[in-house]
Amino acid sequence: QVELVESGGGLVQAGDSLRLSCAASGRAFSSYAMGWFRQAPGKEREFVAVISWNVARTQYADFVKGRFTISRDNAKNMVFLQMNSLKPEDTAVYYCAADPILTLRPGAYEYWGQGTQVTVSS
Repeated sequence: QVELVESGGGLVQAGDSLRLSCAASGRAFSSYAMGWFRQAPGKEREFVAVISWNVARTQYADFVKGRFTISRDNAKNMVFLQMNSLKPEDTAVYYCAADPILTLRPGAYEYWGQGTQVTVSS
């Protein structure tokens, strides 16, 4: 069992940066792949970034490559999403998710946080 709590969202202007955090509880955290997803109003939940349990592999959606960075600290049961050069189209609720298998499909993830709102004004 893994419980996830996101934080760090907010209202920023285009070009600004935010760092999202996801705090995990559960002894198995270090064995899970961790993903970030987002969902804008009226749209499907979409993949943003994922990191393997041992940090050896990361993968990003094309629309965030070069702007967002995913990282994790297994000793602290934390995963982060550093978001730079934010754009209005990045406005969404951002979720972290955990699963034993590294995948880009949101439907495959076993555990989800409650989400944190990111709003980027132009």
